Order: sequence, then C-alpha cells, then structure tokens
Amino acid sequence: MTALADARLTHECSPPKSDPRVARPVRGYASGKDDYLVRLRRIEGQVRGLQKMIEQDRWCPEVVTQVASATRALQEVAVGLLSDHLRRCVLVAARTSSEDGQARLDEVATTIRQVVRL
Repeated sequence: MTALADARLTHECSPPKSDPRVARPVRGYASGKDDYLVRLRRIEGQVRGLQKMIEQDRWCPEVVTQVASATRALQEVAVGLLSDHLRRCVLVAARTSSEDGQARLDEVATTIRQVVRL
C-alpha cells in the first residue's frame, strides 16, 4: 500500500470532526454504502409493518417474531459495518504502528461492548 493510500485510509478512519463546516471523509464502508442503504430501507419497511401489526391488534407472538426479524437485520448491518471497519481501518492502523492498531482495537472493543449491552 502506498503512503498516499495509507494517508487516505487514516483520514477516512478518523472519528468525525465536531465542526460541521469541515468536509466529511469518505468512510471505509463507502464501497458498500448503496447496499447498506438498501438494507436499512428494507428494515425501515419492516418497522412500518410492525406499526401496522400493532394498529391491527395482531397476535402478540406474530409481532414479536417480526420484531426479532428486524432486530436480526439491524444486527447484520452492524456486523457488516464493524467488519468493514476491521478490514480497512484497524488493519491499516495496525500496519502503521502498534500504538495506532491498539487504539483502533480499543475503539472496536468499546463499540462491541455498547452493542452487546442491548
């Protein structure tokens, strides 16, 4: 990997700046962004369907089954995003320096802790 590619990946893997005037970097999942958006729109449709089920007084186990389905779909999106982050940002950081790699691994561990606490 070239120094320019490393610099680009370092930029896209950095946490967002708090200043909204600063241009946002393209993220590591950008190549799969359209796929993620399609999946999230499908999940959005599932959630709207859940609302209709409640409005229609559908049987509770049917509703809960659909909630579980939407939850699994969201979890798949989360796993995909973390996988992309590990493959791009964490791997590049680890190759750059052990300190950078450790910092990125710590970020991922924190994120996983937050997700597992559901």
